[in-house]
Amino acid sequence: MKTYKQFIRQLITNYIIGSLLAVFGVGGTLMFSTIDITANDQFYLLLIMILSVLCMFICEAITFYYHIKPIRAVFNTEYVKEEEVRKGLKQLYQFPKLTVKRIMLPHFLGLSIPATTLAAIFIIMEKLHVPMMYIFYSTIAAIFVAILHALTEFYLTLRAIQPISLAMKDMLRLGENSLFFENDMVVPIQKKFQSTVLIIGVLPVLLFLLAAQIKWSQITGMEMQVYWQWAGLIIVFTVIYSILVSRFMTRDIESPLRQLQELMENVKNENYNFIKSNVYTDEFSKVFIGFNHMVNAINERESTNKKLLESFMISLSATLDARDPYTSGHSSRVAKFSLEIGHVLGLEKDDLELLYQTALLHDIGKIGVPDYVLLKEGKLTEEEFAHIKAHPVIGEHILKQVQPASKVARMLPGIRHHHERMDGKGYPDGLKDQEIPLYGRIIAVADSFDAMTSDRPYRKGMVEEKALNILLAGKDTQWDSAIVDLFISIRKSKQNEKRPAL
Repeated sequence: MKTYKQFIRQLITNYIIGSLLAVFGVGGTLMFSTIDITANDQFYLLLIMILSVLCMFICEAITFYYHIKPIRAVFNTEYVKEEEVRKGLKQLYQFPKLTVKRIMLPHFLGLSIPATTLAAIFIIMEKLHVPMMYIFYSTIAAIFVAILHALTEFYLTLRAIQPISLAMKDMLRLGENSLFFENDMVVPIQKKFQSTVLIIGVLPVLLFLLAAQIKWSQITGMEMQVYWQWAGLIIVFTVIYSILVSRFMTRDIESPLRQLQELMENVKNENYNFIKSNVYTDEFSKVFIGFNHMVNAINERESTNKKLLESFMISLSATLDARDPYTSGHSSRVAKFSLEIGHVLGLEKDDLELLYQTALLHDIGKIGVPDYVLLKEGKLTEEEFAHIKAHPVIGEHILKQVQPASKVARMLPGIRHHHERMDGKGYPDGLKDQEIPLYGRIIAVADSFDAMTSDRPYRKGMVEEKALNILLAGKDTQWDSAIVDLFISIRKSKQNEKRPAL
C-alpha cells in the first residue's frame, strides 16, 4: 500500500507542477506579455484562468478516477486475485498513454471550453476589452501548450510506474516465471523519438510565431496574411528539419536494438551466437560487449552441463554392465551400430548425438529387473519374461527423473519403444509401422543384431551372416524394412573392408 501511495503522490505532483507551468507559466506568460491590456482586463483574464483551471481539475479528476481504478483495486484488497493483478499491470503499462489522453481531452477541453466561453461573455459584456479574434489565437496556443504538457507528463509517468510495476509483479509470486511477464509496449521507440523531436522542434517555434504575430500587428499594424506568408516558410523548414533529425536519431537507436532483439530471440531458442560486428561507438558498444560476455558464460555452462550429462549416461550404462557382466559392452555396441545407421540416414549432428545417447541407455530399465530373472541362463517363464518386458517402461521412468527434463525428453520415445514390432506384436504399447518412433526402429535393429551375435554363458553368438539373414527375414514384420536394408548394406561394406586385397 505504501508503494501505491507513493505512486499516487508522484503522479499528482507531476500533474500539478506540469499544469501550473503549462497554464500559468507558458500560457499566462504568453498572454500577459503579448497582449497590451489594462489592469482591469488583467483581473478578468486571471479570473477566467482560475475558473477554467478549476473546471479542468474536476474533469480530469473524474477521468483519473476511472483510469486508476484497476490499479487501486490491487492495493485495496488484502487477498488479491492473480487475475486482478494482471489486469492492474496491463492498465499500469498503459498509463503513460492514458496520461496523454487525459491532457489532450478532459484537461484541454476542461480548460479551453470554459475559458473561451467566459472570455466571449466578458467581451460581449464589455468587461474585457480585447479583440474577439484573440479567443481564436488563445485556443490555438492552448492546443500547443497542451501537447507540450502531454509530452512532459508522458516521460514523467514512464518513470513513475517503474517502482509500482515491480511491486505488482512480486504479488504474482510466480518465481522465475515473473521474469517473462509480457507487458504491452507503451509506445514503439520509433514513434516516441519522432513525436518527441517533432514536438520540441516545431511547437515552440509555432508558439513564438503566434505571439510575435499578435505583438507585431499591435506595433506595426502588419496584415495577418503578409505575416503568415513569411512565417509559413519558417514553419515548413522547421517541420522538415525536425522530421529529418528524428529519423536520424531513431535509426541510430533502432538498428542496435533490432540486432539485440534478434540475438535475444536466438538465445531464447538456445542458439548462443556471439556479436561479431560491434561497429558502435556509444553506450551500445558496451552493451554488445556485455552480451558477448553473457553468451560466453552460457556456452561454458552448456559445455559443462553437456559433459556432466554424458558422464551420467556413461555411468548409468556402466552400472547396468556391472549387474550383468555377460552382456558387458552391449549398450555401447548398440549405440555404435545405431550411430552408423543414423549417419547413412543423413541425420543432423544434434540428432546423431541424441540417437547415440538414447541407444547407450536403451536397456537402462533392466536395472529394475530382479537378478534371478536378468541373470538366468535358461529359458524364462511367462512371469519372468513379463519382468523383462517391463524394462522399456522402467527405463523411461528412470530418465524422467533427470533434471532438466528437457535434456532427456527426446530420448524417452526411443527407450520406451525399442522393442515394438512393425506388425504391432511388440511391447510395451503394441505400436506398428510408422507409429514406432524412428529412434525406436533404429535401436531395434541394432539391439537385435548385437544380441544375436554376442556370446552368452548358455550359447555362443551367431556368425554375422546368419544374424543378417534373420534380420532380412524379419523385414516389415519385426523390423523396419528400410533400416534393415541400410544396416545390411553397412555390415557388408564393413566385411569388404576387412577382406585382404588380392
